Amino acid sequence: MKGISKFLATTMSLLLLVLLAGDALGQTAKQQFVGSWTIVSADTVRPDGRVPNFGPEPKGFLVFDGSGRYALQIMSASRGRFASNNRMEGTPEENRSVVQGMIAHFGRYSVNEADRTFTFQVENSSFPNWEGTAQKRPFTITADQLKYSVAAASGGGSGEVVWKRVK
Repeated sequence: MKGISKFLATTMSLLLLVLLAGDALGQTAKQQFVGSWTIVSADTVRPDGRVPNFGPEPKGFLVFDGSGRYALQIMSASRGRFASNNRMEGTPEENRSVVQGMIAHFGRYSVNEADRTFTFQVENSSFPNWEGTAQKRPFTITADQLKYSVAAASGGGSGEVVWKRVK
């Protein structure tokens, strides 16, 4: 009797693991995107090397909702403060620090599971040249990490961006 109970407990545990794994594997790629993410790194990749695009400890937040909308912000932690305490009265150097130290955009997104890409349909951006464009990104999602590349980064070269899911 003791052997049968142990066998049933083991069998039930294995069945539960299979069902849980099957549920995770059964998620579509778009479902894996949905949620909030914080930036890990955003690097510019050029022939002469790799550079942290927003400094060594960038700050950023990315949200994908279930209806196909997104919002993204990345900024350097070392942006300078404005001496006047008025964003409308920044010096050229202060304004340059802000413009070169951040990127933000929002709009719609779609996921192509067949070729493992997603596309930002940029409605508005702090880099106006991206407005109205489709920004296609090859991606990987492993556990709680989203990694994608940017063929033509707004700061030149290509880019590699890594996000961590917010729990």
